[in-house]
Amino acid sequence: MDILVSNISVGFLWAIMAIGVYLTFRILDIADMTAEGSFPLGAAITAHQLVSGTGPILATLLGFCGGAAAGFVSGVLHTKLKIPDLLTGILTMTGLYSVNLFIMKAANVSLLSNIKTVFTMATIGDSTITTIVIGVVILAIVIGLLVFFFNTEMGLAARAVGDNQAMAAANGVNNDNMKIIVYMLSNGLIALSGSLMAQTNGFADVSMGIGTLVIALSAIIIAEILIRNVSFGKRLVMIIVGAIIYRLIIAGVLQLGVDPNYLRLFYALMLVVFLALPLAQKEIKQSRARRANKREMNN
Repeated sequence: MDILVSNISVGFLWAIMAIGVYLTFRILDIADMTAEGSFPLGAAITAHQLVSGTGPILATLLGFCGGAAAGFVSGVLHTKLKIPDLLTGILTMTGLYSVNLFIMKAANVSLLSNIKTVFTMATIGDSTITTIVIGVVILAIVIGLLVFFFNTEMGLAARAVGDNQAMAAANGVNNDNMKIIVYMLSNGLIALSGSLMAQTNGFADVSMGIGTLVIALSAIIIAEILIRNVSFGKRLVMIIVGAIIYRLIIAGVLQLGVDPNYLRLFYALMLVVFLALPLAQKEIKQSRARRANKREMNN
């Protein structure tokens, strides 16, 4: 039970990252590689600020702002310099590796037990329950703000850009600006997740972003397999469920004795399976429909 609850708590923090990736992946139809740099960026900024004596809330917000700045860079590279989206993410991610090292002055920064974090400010039961409660509160705030924003005129314009750029431009929408805004929101949330993960783990590491995009995409695909054709807000809630399920699958694999060194390979294989499931479901439905048609024709 302790292992179950512990992994659920991590799933809530992963969900923030997955929601951030969802914004570029589904709204802009871009798998933004910046995520693998902005996740440790949020952790690096927050860890550095906490060690320097900054309050945990301000340090966490600075982590979010750092991620938004990384998203701004990617957005400008893609929209103003016309660099392809995949290459844009790779360029920013590569540059952020050095930026993170510069911020932390080392490959790893440890948060000692006497350093206050958002999880030690208000203890609710044990550390795992505290993580769950704070994760739920932050997710509720994030989802509420995103639902509000994407139902405003600017938010609807951003969604229109993802649906049909030509139509959006014909209606007076500045496609480039909308893309940059979504890039910033996306990477800000990813960095926020990294900031919270650093605080709950007690350290920030320059390589902690490896596999971030695969984890987030897996959570998104799981959510879409579970339920389709729902409102924007419900989709975000289902991503939380997807992140928790994915985390529990990983925990189950570890319980079976799989070497943690091979987890990255398992992440990739899992994503392949999840991406193939919708196609398999479609093939099964079509096969059933063909058999039903044959039965009707025979009758």
